[in-house]
Amino acid sequence: MEDQGVNKTKNQYWNLGTEALYEEAIRRGEGTLAKGGAFLTTTGKHTGRSANDKFIVKNKTSEDTIGWGKVNKAISQDRFDGIHAKLLKHFEGKDIFVQDLWGGSDKNYRLAVRVITETAWHSLFARTMLIEATPKERQTFKPEFTILHAPSFKADPKVDGTNSETVVTIDFEKRLVLIGGTAYAGEIKKSVFSILNYLSPEAGVMPMHCSANIGPDGDVAIFFGLSGTGKTTLSTDSSRTLIGDDEHGWSDTSVFNFEGGCYAKLIRLSEEAEPEIFATTQRYGTILENVVVDPETRELDLDDATLAENSRGAYPIDFIPNTSAENRGGLPKNIIMLTADAFGVLPPIAKMTPEQAMYHFLSGYTAKVAGTEIGIK
Repeated sequence: MEDQGVNKTKNQYWNLGTEALYEEAIRRGEGTLAKGGAFLTTTGKHTGRSANDKFIVKNKTSEDTIGWGKVNKAISQDRFDGIHAKLLKHFEGKDIFVQDLWGGSDKNYRLAVRVITETAWHSLFARTMLIEATPKERQTFKPEFTILHAPSFKADPKVDGTNSETVVTIDFEKRLVLIGGTAYAGEIKKSVFSILNYLSPEAGVMPMHCSANIGPDGDVAIFFGLSGTGKTTLSTDSSRTLIGDDEHGWSDTSVFNFEGGCYAKLIRLSEEAEPEIFATTQRYGTILENVVVDPETRELDLDDATLAENSRGAYPIDFIPNTSAENRGGLPKNIIMLTADAFGVLPPIAKMTPEQAMYHFLSGYTAKVAGTEIGIK
């Protein structure tokens, strides 16, 4: 912690479990309980990713290894260091929550990540979505990347060179991520994916934004698609074994999950159409973001988009029956691209040749669904 300059804090809570984090979050007024025991919270004005507020430090490590442009926006080392210093100052006198976690279920390629946040429920989210280090692993745990997460921190665009008071920025040289000004928890998991997306190819692994499952005969299918296109729904098939619903690596020998949890879009979720995912909304250990609830009965109204079109549920992957114990499978036999196309480029179902599939994949052809990112409607 001292290496990262995180000192002069009040209490430090290390690797608390689900029960303790529930207690701390409720005691601090960060959320309430829904019927069935799920933890219910809201994220304020940020109910999706802040893509326009994401930056990468341009330095000797990154300048020739990143395709700079509208998506990968550069920030200077001086600006990053200035934000870092202010964020450390922001932590002073506050309680902080620390989780030591793994990104990646394959021990040959996993990444040691330490998540430091000012809120108990975000610590619970990180613990749910990534992979816990065992008590034995924690004794010698050395983070390869650290995430400093402060939702109540506000950047100064004029001074910090940001586009708003929100900032999500990565320094690959210092192996540090800064997240401030947004309570949307998805920024934590997406930051880990961004790191793995950068590092994995050098290790011979293709990082993929996809879901994956295994058929009765061991055949692996992967489903490519942006948020909201159906990855979680289609991979959660009771007749197949779930590997994961969002972020994976493809090595020479297997497809493996980067995560230990699922992050399902819940708006208009029905028990009849998606019983396995619906059941998680009624369970202790699930985190519900921006879901409308009856204040007296605590019954959920998953059809009400008053708080957000992008309402979400985060839950441990083993809440889904028939989940792979290792979160991994063999090499894929079937590759499906979920485009949710509204522009007529492809018909609703299209069987492509390998060459056509490669073209559309390399072109980045898919869809952006309302609510998943700020500014997309």
